[in-house]
Amino acid sequence: MKRTSIKAPLIASLLTLALFGGLAEAASMSMDHDSVTVGGQSMLPSKDIIDNAVNSADHTTLVTAVKAAGLVSTLKGQGPFTVFAPVNAAFAALPAGTVDNLLKPENKGTLSHILTYHVVAGKLDMAELAKRIKAGGGKTELTTVAGGKLWAMMNGPHNIVIKDEKGTTADITTYDVMQSNGVIQVIDKVLLPKG
Repeated sequence: MKRTSIKAPLIASLLTLALFGGLAEAASMSMDHDSVTVGGQSMLPSKDIIDNAVNSADHTTLVTAVKAAGLVSTLKGQGPFTVFAPVNAAFAALPAGTVDNLLKPENKGTLSHILTYHVVAGKLDMAELAKRIKAGGGKTELTTVAGGKLWAMMNGPHNIVIKDEKGTTADITTYDVMQSNGVIQVIDKVLLPKG
């Protein structure tokens, strides 16, 4: 009897550990596969920025521009990158003919500069942006891959806005779209560098 009573707690402990370990693994797997819906499609954290963006109906103009600028391989790279990704409506709000003009082969350099102005090295999720804004006394300066500056600021207690060098302010409309090589923050305006 004594032997059974020693084994029973041991077996119960092992079962508890196995069960807890299994639940922890299942929870971890669930977290790894959490996705955000953007443009009617799930953005899977296991895919890279390009593989997710091409599925978003809200980012067809951005994807076309990225392809025309020759930036596909860059944004499929290891990163990590934070991409402030304007929706189609943001591009449509630019002066008539702007997008068509930028997509011309002779304007590839300008287009590339504008697009890389929307990219910051590192993985800046909402929590990290908010932390930097607080540490900066209400604003934080970000250096883009293009070498320009953007500023992140709070707009109310739960909304972050991004300001470009021309003074345009874009709202982040969908936060923390996690990617295998970074994060996408969806914005409602196209950001433009000075000059």
